[in-house]
Amino acid sequence: MKSIILREIKSFFGSPIGYLVIAIFLISNGLFLWVFKSDYNILDTGYADLTPFFTLTPWILIFLIPAVTMRSFSDEKKQGTLELLLTKPLSIWEIVNGKFLGSFFLIILAIIPTFIYVKVISSLGLPEGNIDMGSTIGSYFGLLFLIASYSAIGIFTSTLSENQIVAFIIAVFLCFLFYFGFEGLASLVPGQSNIISAFGMQDHFKSMSRGVIDTRDVIYFLSISVLFLSFTVYQLKSFKA
Repeated sequence: MKSIILREIKSFFGSPIGYLVIAIFLISNGLFLWVFKSDYNILDTGYADLTPFFTLTPWILIFLIPAVTMRSFSDEKKQGTLELLLTKPLSIWEIVNGKFLGSFFLIILAIIPTFIYVKVISSLGLPEGNIDMGSTIGSYFGLLFLIASYSAIGIFTSTLSENQIVAFIIAVFLCFLFYFGFEGLASLVPGQSNIISAFGMQDHFKSMSRGVIDTRDVIYFLSISVLFLSFTVYQLKSFKA
């Protein structure tokens, strides 16, 4: 599995893709948080916290992660190398996990530079250092689980077609559905809103953003990740058969 992970990471940084993904993520966040006049501009909110960042980032990742994962198996299918990959002395689970972790690590590399925002916000607080570290740490943990879930969905959709654009569109739709779809549906059914919203990622991400790492939230995100990785394995098994 290690060889698959290294192969994925090398392919990302052996071409402009890896650098482009990191640059797009950091530049888009930076512009919305510090430059553009909008509800996400931290300087305009008057509060020394990273709530705008953690509100904006899940939406950027809905498009960014599918762009990273869309080539995972679609490209293998298109180039006719999927059969060769499946004949390697690795189980299908190891191949899938290798692809998944390669994409996951790339997005983590994009997240790491944003730690500087914590330092900047802390220095801007009155008094200096007046920042809720509990909710900040919880939000970063929430992002990790959100990235894992988005990546698993993207890896799965890349097995559905050899056309990367089709894989990208389906992944964006599913990520949007799981992040906002259930929240939107809950607003239409007031009596069952809590139950319906609990099926969506946004509800669990917000829970973690409060600074409390609840096992129910962790289990939810792990379940989504494992579910879609299982779908991926099933798709590859049917292809191999």
